[in-house]
Amino acid sequence: MAQLSTKIKLYCEANGVSNVDFTTDVMLQDDSDGNGAYIKEWNLDIAQPTDAQLTEQETSANTEEANNEVKATRKALYGDIGEQLDEIYKDIDGWKARIKSIKDANPKG
Repeated sequence: MAQLSTKIKLYCEANGVSNVDFTTDVMLQDDSDGNGAYIKEWNLDIAQPTDAQLTEQETSANTEEANNEVKATRKALYGDIGEQLDEIYKDIDGWKARIKSIKDANPKG
């Protein structure tokens, strides 16, 4: 199940808001009953989404979160950009093969 913040971000993007600050624009709070997060405060110029509208974002939000994990894994495996530039200078074909193996092992959804 996708994070509420991811679903809100996608809902906002679909409604013309490209940047959401979760410290001022939308504040979330965890339910004390253990039912998860909910919208405590909504300070955007678009309508606050209904539960049904947020549920509509579930599939896209799951994909985005999975892709973000892949990006983070790839970034860690790629290494420092300075070291990559040195690797490219010394052996561009070896660098290409290494990067391809990282991408193949960590495909985006």
